[in-house]
Amino acid sequence: MKFVILGFDGPEGEAKRKVHRPAHLARMEPLDAQGRVVLAGPLTDKAGSLIVIEAESLADAEAFAREDPYTVNGVFERVEVHPFLQVFPREDRGR
Repeated sequence: MKFVILGFDGPEGEAKRKVHRPAHLARMEPLDAQGRVVLAGPLTDKAGSLIVIEAESLADAEAFAREDPYTVNGVFERVEVHPFLQVFPREDRGR
């Protein structure tokens, strides 16, 4: 199942993001290597980040978000996790 993780930066999010980015990326890399990261990146208005991952359950996706270095270290002030149904791009098309 796919899940959208929205991480909303706190007041010091921009400064903390620079410090904790290597740990955040290191945590994302194994998931990416497994093909479980659909897309991820910062929002260019500096509001936070969008991450779309594949996980076994909502509880697993919530745990992943809760344990992310950006959450643990206060980059994200608030995190939302939502189940997601991908319509486009179609997964059945060869990439």
